[in-house]
Amino acid sequence: LAVGTLLLDGTPVRLSGQDCERGTFTHRHAVFNDTESGAKYTPLNHIAPDQQAKFCVYNSLLSEAAVLGFDYGYSLDYPDMLCLWEAQFGDFVNVAQVYIDQFLASAEVKWNRLSGLVLLLPHGLEGQGPEHSSARLERFLQLAAKDNLQVAYPTTPAQFFHLLRRQVKRKIRKPLVVMTPKSLLRHPEVVSALEELAEGRFQKVIPERVKGARKVLLTSGKVYYDLLQKRKELQAEDVAILRLELLYPFPEAELQEALGAYPKKVPVVYVQEEPVNQGAWWYLSARFCGEIYGHPFSVVARPESPSPAVGSSKVHKLEQEELLEEAFK
Repeated sequence: LAVGTLLLDGTPVRLSGQDCERGTFTHRHAVFNDTESGAKYTPLNHIAPDQQAKFCVYNSLLSEAAVLGFDYGYSLDYPDMLCLWEAQFGDFVNVAQVYIDQFLASAEVKWNRLSGLVLLLPHGLEGQGPEHSSARLERFLQLAAKDNLQVAYPTTPAQFFHLLRRQVKRKIRKPLVVMTPKSLLRHPEVVSALEELAEGRFQKVIPERVKGARKVLLTSGKVYYDLLQKRKELQAEDVAILRLELLYPFPEAELQEALGAYPKKVPVVYVQEEPVNQGAWWYLSARFCGEIYGHPFSVVARPESPSPAVGSSKVHKLEQEELLEEAFK
């Protein structure tokens, strides 16, 4: 829907990456293949053929550095196009780290070169092991300075819709890094009404007001839905859960307003499923140092680890359950 509306507005869209035509997790059916003739058909190029812009989608080779480097150059040459690169798993962005360090994060400061390239990086601890869990959110946040990047972890289809559209609708051009959890593609609660797409806008923070709350959980991404389920199980209706959807540029005003609904004595706990030395915690703790807008500020996370995740799905489930129990203590 985001791509289709942009095409009808006259904005061309380019998407490349590993298995992009159907989506690695079968979440996208951008191209149909005729099994008899081998011909390809791209429905989004047939909405209004004589009036719309072109949608280009390519299954790329498994060489992230080469492809991301090419797409970065493409975004410089064609700033009015929405250029997206999708990793098969967010972890694979490691192979292209040199392009992120040398160009994506620093080119504006070094050479005054602007890029609107979008990185779609599947991220989330889902029991699939250390090589298929983390897009290394912490690395992007460490590189973030002087409004050089946008780093987002959206939790609803409407949020993702508006995030993609605003990338080209706004006059500014900044790289956008999106954490895209795999499990949320089929989660029964991850839905948005069409009205939210047609009339809404991207929310940097999604607040929640809970009268008489004893604790506020601040979180980002897929673990929000785990916390939501755990709150129902425990009937912990005195715990509020706020979502930080945009991590950089940091939404100071929006978060301060959301937390302003609670007395200063109410503690705020950032909950992340990543190990404590990874994810967003170090970035947030350096910013707030134990107090966030007058509230005591602490973290619940996995123990520090040199690996993004354990190799056993059983151990993963035990860790996740301990994490959720700790959050509601």
